Amino acid sequence: MTEACKTLDQFIHARIATKREELSKYNESETAEAQVDLLTALMRELGKGQAQAHDDGFLRDAVFNLFVAGRDTITSALTWFFWLVATNPLVEAKILEEIKEKFGTNQKSSLGVLRVEEVKKLVYLHGAICEALRLFPPIPFERKQAIKADMLPSGHRVDPSTMILFSLYAMGRFEEIWGKDSLEFKPERWISQKGGVVYVPSYKFIAFNAGPRTCLGKDLSFIQMKMVATAILHKYRVQVVEGYVATPSLSIVLLMKDGLKVKITKREI
Repeated sequence: MTEACKTLDQFIHARIATKREELSKYNESETAEAQVDLLTALMRELGKGQAQAHDDGFLRDAVFNLFVAGRDTITSALTWFFWLVATNPLVEAKILEEIKEKFGTNQKSSLGVLRVEEVKKLVYLHGAICEALRLFPPIPFERKQAIKADMLPSGHRVDPSTMILFSLYAMGRFEEIWGKDSLEFKPERWISQKGGVVYVPSYKFIAFNAGPRTCLGKDLSFIQMKMVATAILHKYRVQVVEGYVATPSLSIVLLMKDGLKVKITKREI
């Protein structure tokens, strides 16, 4: 394991050094057009006004976290997201309409991976991703253990060393929590009447955990998923293969059994 970590560190630091060299050859406007990867976004967006965005140690930790913590969970989230969008044509149409509205019809041929500040404009897409995470949380269940005696808000007593298992998958579908339409894929539930994102407490929408154990990569995960979803849906139509039934795989991460079988066709521009 030590050797494996050393090898990964060498790879990451080499990529950081290469990226710094590449960025030094561009001004900010050129960088915005030519560089669209997540490492560039970290270097550029989080350090505006500074000679150097962040030191290599910070960037190494961020990239390492994406490799280790974000790979399977984001894979799970995007797989279920694309399945839900492909089986809900009206939602797909609204996502495409939002992209068209925010970035114009004359940019179709040049629209690639969006920048960090651009993906924040996609409110309906944000709602669709939240719905996918609610219905199919990447980590479907969690375990907690009491260090000392405690009392839950419900009034139930928890003895020391008691282990509690709770299902995020089930909680995301409870009618008592989400209403009578809890089983529906409905991005609109995340959008306010003014067109903004509705705030939902983390102890209700618990896909990223809650309280002091909230996932540190939550915001970065949303950015990454929006970048991928926009880049694919804008250029390609994803159609589920006829007769295919999506089945969750019983594992720590809620992957799709046998993968998602689809047909990809390029959209006419």
